[in-house]
Formats: sequence, structure tokens, C-alpha cells
Amino acid sequence: MRTNRSRAIGAGLLALVMLMAACGDSGDGANDGPEVVIAAQDFGESEILAEIYKGALESKGYTARVQRVGGFRDLELAAFESGDVNLAPEYAASMLEYLNEGAGEATGDAAATTDLLNGYIEELGLVALTPSDAVDTNAFVVTAETSESLGITSLSDLAEKGADLTLGGPPDCETNPFCIPGLQRVYGLDLSANFTPLQAGLPTADALEQDAIDVGILFSTSAIIADRGYVLLEDDQNMLAADNVVPVLTNDLLEAYGDELRNLLDEISSKLTTADLTAMNKRFEIDNEDADAIAADWLADNGY
Repeated sequence: MRTNRSRAIGAGLLALVMLMAACGDSGDGANDGPEVVIAAQDFGESEILAEIYKGALESKGYTARVQRVGGFRDLELAAFESGDVNLAPEYAASMLEYLNEGAGEATGDAAATTDLLNGYIEELGLVALTPSDAVDTNAFVVTAETSESLGITSLSDLAEKGADLTLGGPPDCETNPFCIPGLQRVYGLDLSANFTPLQAGLPTADALEQDAIDVGILFSTSAIIADRGYVLLEDDQNMLAADNVVPVLTNDLLEAYGDELRNLLDEISSKLTTADLTAMNKRFEIDNEDADAIAADWLADNGY
């Protein structure tokens, strides 16, 4: 019991109080257990996701806080190993390829990629739960005008109607299996002769605005997409790397709270979308709003 008055309570009353406490603990997260410490890497999207986890957990009675761990995955994994954190928003394909040293095991299948990831992190005492539909990966975008005039909203549309269009993006697109080779392999579209190497982010967006290219490669949750009203082409045949947001946590934390915690984190994942992240990233990167305020709005909109 958490009260200093317990010694003054008779044995029968003490048992009753303990029973009532146990009943009150079930189903709402407000039971005794470890503090949930959530890792946030050094970029806005990670901070926002960490604040979403924190707010949702607190709404269910857990004690939770966010711990900033820096901008690289090795720092996050070191924080897990030292016990400084026990939960993190992660990205399935990127974490897998980091741990397998770029072996190319990641695919466009989020569930399969997460299963492979679990094979690597099990020995680290970690587990990845159900991936969300929100995915932050290299993706193909066009202006709203191009989308409307050519009737292009998906990569299948692009394959059907865009053979003569010019593509701009990072130089490694020519060899990246999820870029030009992926378009060839999955969609039968060869844009290698129409490719212009560009720096990621604003240079690619500016080239789109100036009609120097027709299709650009940006991160699928880039704030630029929301800010400029670009159309993110749907990867309707799952060619792109499954960098879906997935909660990764220690086995000790999961064992402490069991299915109650698993179900809550899976519920959060079921509500997160790529469009959500894009809009929230715009608020953080362009509108200069704080991550906790942005997360609070998402939490309120989603019943937390």
C-alpha cells in the first residue's frame, strides 16, 4: 500500500483496502509498475510522436516522460541498454537495415519487415509491436496541377501515363532499390533517362515549382508536402520501404504491464496516419509550434 497510515488499520480493513486498490488498478494503466521513459531523437517528428505516446499513456494513468537521446539510432539503442529509456517511436525498415548493416531485408510489407526487425532486437531485450499506417519514407510527389491535368494520384497511374515525365531527387535514386530500380521492378516504369539528381527537401521542391522536373522525391511526411499542397502518389503496389512508425519497447516494460500496455500502443498505431504526420510536421517545422502542443491536439482529436 502507498499510505503511511496502513499500520493503524486493522487486518480485516487492510485486506479490504488492498482488494479495492487492486480492483481500481485493473484496466486503466494506473497500477504499480515502472515509469515509462520515451526516447525522442533529435528531429521534430520523433519529438511529436514521443509526446503523443506520453500523453496517451498519462491519459490512462501511467507515469510517463520524454527523454531526448540525440539524433542517431546508436544513441537511442545505448539509452535502451543503459535503462535510460524503455520505449521509443521507431521506423521499421530503417531500424531493420541499421541492425542488419544494410543487408537489404526490408520490403514494402510493414508487417513482414517488423517481423524481421523483431528477429534482430529480441537479443537486445526489445520488441516491436504492430506497425502503424503512418510511413515516413522516400516517396514520389507531384504538384496539384500535374496530378489534376494528367490524372495521376498513384504510382500505377504514373507508370501508365508518366513515361515521358522528368524525375528529380537524391543522387542514390539511380541505385536505391526503392527508387528508380523499384519503379522498374514493381511498376514497369523506367525513368532513368529522365532523372535529375537533386538535394533532398527544398531544392527538389523548388525544382517542382519551377517546372524543372515533373515528379519529385521527398520524405512522405515532409512538411513541404502540406505547405505547398503537393500530391503524394499512392504506392498502391507496396514498392517503397516499409518505414512505418512502430513502437519499440523493452521486454521488461511489456512484461510489467502486459496486454494493457500492448493494446494501448497498438491502438495509438491504429490511429496514426501519414497525413497526420505531414500536417503535424508542417506545424512544427514551418509554423514553429511546440511538439507537446501539436501532440495535445492530436490526442484530443483521437479520444485521449
